[in-house]
Amino acid sequence: MALGVTAGCNEERATPIAPTATAANRRVLVVTHTTGFRHSSISLAESVIEQLGRSSGAYSVVFCRTAADVARLLTPAGLGDIDAVVFANTTGNLGIPDLQGFLDWVAAGHGFAGMHSAADTYRDAPTYLALLGNELVTHGDQAEVNARVENATHPAVAHFGGGYRVLDEIYRFAQSNRASVNLLLSVDRAPLDGLPDAGQPGDLPLAWFKTHGAGRVFYTALGHREEVWQDTRFQQHVLGGIRWALER
Repeated sequence: MALGVTAGCNEERATPIAPTATAANRRVLVVTHTTGFRHSSISLAESVIEQLGRSSGAYSVVFCRTAADVARLLTPAGLGDIDAVVFANTTGNLGIPDLQGFLDWVAAGHGFAGMHSAADTYRDAPTYLALLGNELVTHGDQAEVNARVENATHPAVAHFGGGYRVLDEIYRFAQSNRASVNLLLSVDRAPLDGLPDAGQPGDLPLAWFKTHGAGRVFYTALGHREEVWQDTRFQQHVLGGIRWALER
């Protein structure tokens, strides 16, 4: 899906996704407030997520960009007409007035999608990490990896075919969560990123989906670099994950 950006050396054009009839009334709250490191790709992420919803007809977007927005929108009243929440490269403790109430909102049958540093958000809150499905530990330099597709039928990865070669910041998580989530992308060797385990065999998760009560959770560890957000294959990955999180 072309969104008026130019693909880089490792990007390809993907087949556009046709609009769906369900979505005119689907509303997605995109949270980009940060209290830690702030990614330079956030403004582009906002634009891509909004345009993907508009172009596909899958959803419309409301933005949550500041502490004041969080206090107003991530509340029962603010979430009253929202179908899913996206944490797009958020970091730190966002100041959600009632974090458990938000997690319960997801569990009641709503959607949640986390992009990249959503795993660097509320790292001191085990209940949030349980929603997400893993905990970020560290990362090294940006590196190129061959991500293998673990579930070829899922809309977030079906377009990748056998795999996805991407240059990005690759996270190391607390554990291989293969037994507790449904993996979508993984790598079987640590990237050459300067960390002690670089190049060694392993089982590193990159993207997954899961349920949280009656709610649906999608997460991708990719999305640090602007060039990744410009890649139409990654855009389809994001759109497929959000669409899945919106399903009821």
